[in-house]
Amino acid sequence: MKISRVNLASLGLVVLAFLMAGALYTRLPAWVPTHWNASGRADGFIAKPWGPFILPLVTAGACLLMLLIPRISPRGFRVERFQRVFEIIQVTIVAFLFLVTTLVMLAGAGVPIPIDRAIVASTGLLLIVLGNFMGKITKNFFVGIRTPWTLASEEVWLRTHRLGGKLFVAAGAVIVVCGLLGGGVVPLLVAIAAAAVIPIAYSYLIYRRIDGDE
Repeated sequence: MKISRVNLASLGLVVLAFLMAGALYTRLPAWVPTHWNASGRADGFIAKPWGPFILPLVTAGACLLMLLIPRISPRGFRVERFQRVFEIIQVTIVAFLFLVTTLVMLAGAGVPIPIDRAIVASTGLLLIVLGNFMGKITKNFFVGIRTPWTLASEEVWLRTHRLGGKLFVAAGAVIVVCGLLGGGVVPLLVAIAAAAVIPIAYSYLIYRRIDGDE
């Protein structure tokens, strides 16, 4: 089976995540911090030996899932129809998880990182990248805004993802600003809610409009 460069890059990031966890293992405390609250204080911990490897395992799981999706997609909903975009999404998600793993490992090892702001800003960048490619995703069961109405109509899928892409980019920009400048929780939650809820409602309204015209 031929392995693409994107798959190799994703697998390489997974290997690097495990190598980094191994290299920092002795510098990490007995209880490794894995979650921080809004004020940047660690409030979730996992004991060694699993603690350092939880996030690398999550990254590996996400990578494996992305490798499996093209092979388990049903006929008529293949991700191969937007293969290039899917590959960008795949490596972006794995890279994001690798970045989070790096930040958490360094913070756990005592490096003075504003972990709460860094992860929030990284999440915003993830949404910006995904939003820029959302309009190029074709109908499938695994990636995108999957509602009963988008899955029922190619036109509804297309229109919803064009709007969703713009909302993801806008929400991502707000989240990046909140992360870098500490804009507070409220604008962050509003941005996430808007990007999540508006496309769903829009897909229903557009479907009703198209269905009513038929």
